[in-house]
Amino acid sequence: MIIEQIYTGCLAQGAYYIESNGEAAVIDPLREVQPYIDKSLRDNAKIKYVFETHFHADFVSGHIDLAKKTGAVIVYGPTAVPGFKAHTATDGEIFRLGKVSIKVLHTPGHTMESSCFLLTDEKGKETALFTGDTLFIGDVGRPDLAQKVKADLTQEKLAALLYDSLHEKILPLADDIIIYPAHGAGSACGKNMSKETTDTLGHQKAMNYALRAGLTKEKFIKELLTGLTPPPAYFPLNVLMNSKGYESIDDVLERGSHSMDPDAFEAAANETGAIILDTRDPDRFSEGFIPNSINIGINGNFAPWVGALIPDIRQQILIVADEGREEEVIIRMARVGYDFTIGFLKGGFESWKKAGKETDYIPSISTVELAEKMRKKPVHILDIRKTSEYQSERLPEAENIPLDYINESMGKVDKNKTWYVHCATGYRSVVFISILKARGFDNLVNVKGGIKALKESGKFKITDYVCPTTML
Repeated sequence: MIIEQIYTGCLAQGAYYIESNGEAAVIDPLREVQPYIDKSLRDNAKIKYVFETHFHADFVSGHIDLAKKTGAVIVYGPTAVPGFKAHTATDGEIFRLGKVSIKVLHTPGHTMESSCFLLTDEKGKETALFTGDTLFIGDVGRPDLAQKVKADLTQEKLAALLYDSLHEKILPLADDIIIYPAHGAGSACGKNMSKETTDTLGHQKAMNYALRAGLTKEKFIKELLTGLTPPPAYFPLNVLMNSKGYESIDDVLERGSHSMDPDAFEAAANETGAIILDTRDPDRFSEGFIPNSINIGINGNFAPWVGALIPDIRQQILIVADEGREEEVIIRMARVGYDFTIGFLKGGFESWKKAGKETDYIPSISTVELAEKMRKKPVHILDIRKTSEYQSERLPEAENIPLDYINESMGKVDKNKTWYVHCATGYRSVVFISILKARGFDNLVNVKGGIKALKESGKFKITDYVCPTTML
């Protein structure tokens, strides 16, 4: 028997490949499915099942394409009503896979159809539990997402169901069972996930706040709902794609892989209303870019930021990327449902410059230069990190507008003031400035290195004192 966790860091997502005696199953696959097919071919195995723990909100699963290409059966837990051919299992239903078996445990709470899959090995021992978004390492799934899809559900009802699921289906299992969740730290599907991506159930019973002995349902609900931040706007749209169906990744790649020279690229931008998305490193982007393009660097948490910052999932997108990484960009956007890439700039930004096209740049300032300016007179500083980061350590002079909610809060930024913008290290601040520059905000300066550089310079007072944020 083989159990392999296939973890994708930028999505903080874990898919699973299980093989036994020539039969394989994949749990919660990513959108691009060829790697799973290749793996099964190397193992001389046939993919028999695609198990989906629930209708995912934070990424588009590859279940439909994988089933079409392999003949595998898509399996959901009870109450799921998919808009395509799939098997909706009963609670406790058992699926044979080679010499092992997989049992469905219906665990509603994160969503109504959420289910865990309990693996019993060749010797008849229950050894692993694939928990989806029901149970994470250090946390449990947030109960406020399904209410975005079904109006009669409330987060309180779902939290109560989750408590029952944990206590009736998971906690009675043996302590030595290995927990394999769908996500780790960095995912928006929970609020307190550990960096570890597997653990024993026994250790989680001792360490996970949501599983501690004596925790009443009332206290569980209160703790679970405390501190939840609004989910990204694209989440409900991904749920619909996962539940109703979507275009094949092959078609998405074919459409997006259209190479354009600078003249054709410029014409496409002018004629279609497409967003120009530059995925280069933020430092390189700052030095020069196509006017009105926005920067979300491919080497950061790229796909989740695309989902958070581009409101329309059907928005047409033109790509500027490092040569050779164009397909990677298209795939990673498709993972979160952004399927309408219509082409990329051949030769990248360098070809644009060589063609003599107009360029723009983002002014930057070092911590030494900022300290000197602040010594002479007050300046306006904008901290665009998450509110929790801002509250833990910040410059006393800084105002806080998290990048996550820029589309709702940009009206608070006074265009007539010069703002010195920082995040943690410089990635998010360039994203923030690029978006506002594309909308006519020209008085924004990037603080190189973010709060990390500000602290290391020793020239700034950093405080954790929190006072009410003033309006900008």
